[in-house]
Amino acid sequence: MLLLLRPRSSDVQWVRRERYQLSPTVRVIETTDSFGNLCQRLVAPPGTFKIQTEAEVLVSAPPQLGSHAAFVPVSELPDDTLIYLLPSRYCESDRFGDMALELSAGHEPGYAQVAAITEWVRSNVRNVPLSSTYPVSAIEVNTRREGVCRDLAQLAMALCRAICIPARMVVGYLHALDPMDIHAWFEAYVGGRWWTFDPAVADQTAPRIAIARGRDATDVAIYNQYGPQLLPRDMQVWVSVVEH
Repeated sequence: MLLLLRPRSSDVQWVRRERYQLSPTVRVIETTDSFGNLCQRLVAPPGTFKIQTEAEVLVSAPPQLGSHAAFVPVSELPDDTLIYLLPSRYCESDRFGDMALELSAGHEPGYAQVAAITEWVRSNVRNVPLSSTYPVSAIEVNTRREGVCRDLAQLAMALCRAICIPARMVVGYLHALDPMDIHAWFEAYVGGRWWTFDPAVADQTAPRIAIARGRDATDVAIYNQYGPQLLPRDMQVWVSVVEH
């Protein structure tokens, strides 16, 4: 198994305390993937295998809306953002050029375009928790007009990339999510920094903890297993907030 269950400290979140318990105990090798995510690699034993993680994380207050954040020409983008312009397995941005231009028309290039795309996805694609157990592509979501948070984020990301705005997926925790689960949203690079957008949840002020970032669901799965296909028998997520 390859797990992505440990949040990493950054300029917007500080992991103050953490507990990671495996039952039964097995050897774990921790690595960092090409996106900077902390990955735990292990061989699960036969029979029941239980994974429990807990983290206390100090998070910064969400920044104010960045409607002033301008489009960054591709020639001026940092090298490490360019990969988030390319089509990927679940974000076929090369298929959304006309649609992206139509949705972003009349909006100032940059943040306002991403906000318009996000609002369109939120208004036109139903967020149906637990409606899919496997990732579906942006093209499929656009046809179905429904999906889980991950699917909505990938459609919005494909539309952003189609107009040359870098967009990357984030998976983590969101306070007060209903029903509570691991959550997915996306970040877009405008105005010289990454901004948070969430097509599934309108409230952009709720505290968030990022676990992993990547091109799409392929890169940010909280677990990958190799061998007989097994699904978790039980998975529970709790998120609480303590004011400081």
